[in-house]
Amino acid sequence: MADGWAPPESLAEYATLDHDRSARRGFAEAVLCESKTVDQVAGIARDIAGRGTRTLFTRVPPEQVDALLGELPGAAHDRDARVVAWPGEPPPPTGGLVVVVAAGTSDLPVAREAAVTARHLGRPCRTVVDVGVAGLHRVLGQLDLLRSARAIVVVAGMDGALPGVVAGLVPAPVVAVPTSVGYGASFGGIAALLTMLNACAPGVAVVNIDNGYGAGHLAAQIAAPVGADGGPAGGTAGRTAGS
Repeated sequence: MADGWAPPESLAEYATLDHDRSARRGFAEAVLCESKTVDQVAGIARDIAGRGTRTLFTRVPPEQVDALLGELPGAAHDRDARVVAWPGEPPPPTGGLVVVVAAGTSDLPVAREAAVTARHLGRPCRTVVDVGVAGLHRVLGQLDLLRSARAIVVVAGMDGALPGVVAGLVPAPVVAVPTSVGYGASFGGIAALLTMLNACAPGVAVVNIDNGYGAGHLAAQIAAPVGADGGPAGGTAGRTAGS
């Protein structure tokens, strides 16, 4: 044990849970459920419920949902985001506004993952949908909201041009998320990824293809409340279910 942190806890041979991550980072561990078995996810959820640690379960396939909800009373399942959040109610919002922008309806699942993440990490969050560059008047119609944000997540597939457009219009940093949405030459999101990495407007950070969780987490950190020392005051995801 170092600096008052407990050592990680191992569950059988399939997981080593980091219950004290919130003490180090201000945000609790998230559990990626993709490629895990139902029994493994249920065992992890059972241990987390016993500890009372606020947790997000991401990329939850349909066959795991009932097991998670059975182990986590009061959990909330967002089918579009493929997220199970426990406890189901997000903490009271603090810090600055996070706005999540989806270029098209096809990008909405990744945008939902980002929005659910930011909200359950304690940030107020608004979502704007279907404002891609094929009709620039649509994003221009949301300028007042966009300019009120502390951090903006922009989710786009196809040509991936929307983050650069938004970044050129607002003072807040933009977290760009390429999606695997698009026709053959989009190469599963690689075309959008390269466009975002080459954005002309400054202030654009890019996460991996379809990584809504990573984008929502980064935006929540950017929009964190300011502490007495002028630095981030920390997150709220590490609070126990009863706090």
